[in-house]
Amino acid sequence: MEFIFARPDSKAAAAALEVCHEYAEPWLLNHSLRAYSLAAAHAAVADIAHDGELLYVAALLHDLALTPPFDSHALPFEEASGHVAWVFAAGAGWGRVRRDRLAEVIVRHMRDDVPADEDPESHLLQVAVGADVSGRGLDRFAERIKDDVVTRYPRLGFADAFLARAQDQAERKPRCAAAELVRDGWAQRVAANPLDAPGR
Repeated sequence: MEFIFARPDSKAAAAALEVCHEYAEPWLLNHSLRAYSLAAAHAAVADIAHDGELLYVAALLHDLALTPPFDSHALPFEEASGHVAWVFAAGAGWGRVRRDRLAEVIVRHMRDDVPADEDPESHLLQVAVGADVSGRGLDRFAERIKDDVVTRYPRLGFADAFLARAQDQAERKPRCAAAELVRDGWAQRVAANPLDAPGR
């Protein structure tokens, strides 16, 4: 299923990948690429029509505020990432409505579940990120897809590195969504993600 690895053919998509390469550590870059691949695979299997460029750019930029250059002392990381993405999209020449949509998709990936028929890009990013981070909804994906995605974009110690960043966010911003997840036992679910099982 090579299609899940295909980047949308646009200048904005290429620039988003370049930005993610520049600022995200390898474990975070690969998470972003796995998120897009899983989202695109789910969209294909579930026949969810969506804006591929918008989804790709959102997936590549959704966690940039977990990196030191973009970490906000006040905003939840998903909101700060949305602002970073909005500025990126302005530089890419996107109109205001599309910039706002990009930020919305990134913010909503950490909010309550979004139905596909209401907001397909936010739904797809939620499904993919949930599967990659904590294993939530992994049963939506065929074993071959999971194996292909992890082979193409290895985990590289993702669980420990991501949890350290998320727990830091929770400690400094106790009212943010990450803090709520940490209080709800999220760390245990992340550590037990079957994608990190030996031999995968």
